[in-house]
Amino acid sequence: MVKHMRVLLAEDEKRMAAALVAILRQEKYDVDHVADGESALIALESNAYDMAVLDVMMPAMNGFDVARNARNRGVGIPILMLTAKSQVDDKVMGLDSGADDYLTKPFETKELLARLRALGRRKSGADVQDGNLHFGDLSLNVAEATLSCETTGQSIRVGEKELRILEYMFGNRNQIITREQLAVKIWGFESEAEYNNVEVYMSFTRKKLAFVGSKVEIKAVRGLGYELRERNV
Repeated sequence: MVKHMRVLLAEDEKRMAAALVAILRQEKYDVDHVADGESALIALESNAYDMAVLDVMMPAMNGFDVARNARNRGVGIPILMLTAKSQVDDKVMGLDSGADDYLTKPFETKELLARLRALGRRKSGADVQDGNLHFGDLSLNVAEATLSCETTGQSIRVGEKELRILEYMFGNRNQIITREQLAVKIWGFESEAEYNNVEVYMSFTRKKLAFVGSKVEIKAVRGLGYELRERNV
């Protein structure tokens, strides 16, 4: 599993939700939980999640409609649908609504985790070689929290928040990422983190890029956010 994957769990049954949150966090996933379909759709529109686990039967909006609306609004992350129903028509409806996989309750924990690992491998938009993430002349060793530059041969350790920022941006290179997306991705959907936290840690991260002398930069896009790109030299 790629480290620091953020999962949205949409489940209205309290005991089931608590159990799933505990299981996923034990497996080192970052988890945000919501209990209704409307909240799930709002969270998904932040584009700060790597995967979503949606229960079908939820108040306000069911899981099928959440998935369908999310896809229509450009949300491309893998979606795993959970339901107590096992009829073929329900499975077809779930997949047709935009879900990538379907798991019927009750299920074994190991099967859920295996499905999520498979979806996680499908998700990554980063260039992964030898367990490292690559972009331009940069190499990010997630396990060792080390950023290296092939051009200069320099490397440096990065802090936890810097590592998460770089992971996220490596997977979304050449795309503008908003401060809101970064806040949700790094601190969570219900976090009280202020946007100036994003500014502070982004400044630290950019200094690490400057230290290793990379041709890659994090460009601030005025009024929008940040973009990881190769400098024109």
